[in-house]
Amino acid sequence: MRYDSFEWPQQQEQPPSNGVPRSAWTRQKRRLSRWHRPYTAALIVLDILSTLGASWIASFLEKSQSGFQGKSWWFLEGSDLFTFFAYVVLPLGWLLLLWTNGTYDRRYLGLGSEEFKRTVRTSVTVVAAVSLLAFATKTPLSRGTVATVSLSALLLILIGRVAARQVLHISRRRTGHGAHRMILVGTLPEALEVYTAVTRSPAAGLIPVAIHITDGYAATRGIETPIPIFTGRDVLSLVHEVGADTIAVCGSASNEPGELRRLAWQLEGTGVDLVVAPQLTDIAGPRVHIRPIEGLPLLHVEEPTLSGPGWLIKNLLDRVVAALGLILISPILAVIALGIRLSDPGPVIFRQTRVGHDGQTFKVWKFRTMYVDAEERKATLEELNESDGMLFKMKHDPRIFAFGQKLRATSLDELPQLINVLKGEMSLVGPRPLPADDGDYLGDVRRRLLVRPGITGLWQVSGRSDLSWDEAVRLDLYYVDNWSLTYDLSILWRTIFVVLKRKGAY
Repeated sequence: MRYDSFEWPQQQEQPPSNGVPRSAWTRQKRRLSRWHRPYTAALIVLDILSTLGASWIASFLEKSQSGFQGKSWWFLEGSDLFTFFAYVVLPLGWLLLLWTNGTYDRRYLGLGSEEFKRTVRTSVTVVAAVSLLAFATKTPLSRGTVATVSLSALLLILIGRVAARQVLHISRRRTGHGAHRMILVGTLPEALEVYTAVTRSPAAGLIPVAIHITDGYAATRGIETPIPIFTGRDVLSLVHEVGADTIAVCGSASNEPGELRRLAWQLEGTGVDLVVAPQLTDIAGPRVHIRPIEGLPLLHVEEPTLSGPGWLIKNLLDRVVAALGLILISPILAVIALGIRLSDPGPVIFRQTRVGHDGQTFKVWKFRTMYVDAEERKATLEELNESDGMLFKMKHDPRIFAFGQKLRATSLDELPQLINVLKGEMSLVGPRPLPADDGDYLGDVRRRLLVRPGITGLWQVSGRSDLSWDEAVRLDLYYVDNWSLTYDLSILWRTIFVVLKRKGAY
């Protein structure tokens, strides 16, 4: 799709290109993207209600334990001073510190973990401030009550923000509201690469609406594009024409001497956001740092962290959780084993050789979901394989018995892999383990062997068997390069909802 540039509607007078007359205090125009204003207002209301609820919880617990006799800050219960501090000073203090810590900054709202990290840092600041105030005023403050009100407030605030984010994501996926409309500026291959990246997740709220190519229409011959293509246009006029609020400068277009700076000047006061999409595909933000040298912003890309204290903690958590999990769910395992024996006589556990960390092979444990002659019947079904990768997949595989289908749909057949985790052969989170007899793991695929395979992983929370082989590999490599403990916890949390939805499980 492409559009010629012969005329366009007259626009209002644009600001000077050098940006000198602009003033942050005298701007008349506001940002074109306004979703964050009502969203921020909703967060402020939720945060205030959360801190008020925390004060009430602490007061209730204090009264229950001490019968109004405890000597703490809350001994002022019933007085005007108590009401003022508990329900006015503390909530406003939380709100002020949340604001100063950037938890309402629109750059962190709606996506990523930075919003929650800043909220946790705020809670630490609140505890320090309250402790310092109590020490300075010699107030008989109960440490237990301070811990209760602080943890309660933090938990309620986080729950409120998670709920608000889910509502925002649903709105973005279903209606497109709360999203940024983007114009991609650059060469066609670079713009299409950015288009593919930002449209993988509708919840991110980035909707490309046009491409402004810098290498002329000749580069578009024979190429179908999902959105209109423009060239030789004034970018700001194009923004108003297509109703965009964000300009994304892609790849090499950001390297034009002085052009990016002049574009930033031109956008001052217009309400249009300017972002730069460098060619750093699948590298997470924590690994990228800006080092300005003499006005040149250098992007420093750190190496992936595949060793050190973080990995030690991950290994310990894997073993502890696996041991406790096997003990707690042992009755469930027994019931599943009985169901398999009643469905089809034969072994309860299916063990298959898979490739693990550093290319070492191991036997993966799973509940058997297929008839005992499944391997012999596989050869007759090869032409019906619906997977384009190393695994054999069929949505309606005749080798799976009825109870086994239920186990697969609920992912309960994966539970015995906790034994592999306990033995150190697998992890709770990691790339999926692949068969040892299918391929030599050459090229990029071999890089996924730098970490232990996992029971769940980024591929599982992103589509599971519905994904193509290339997409599954991309997600596995992304996990290897950008691993963190926080990322593991988020994947485990997302796994719960994926399993409940039964999406891609067959």
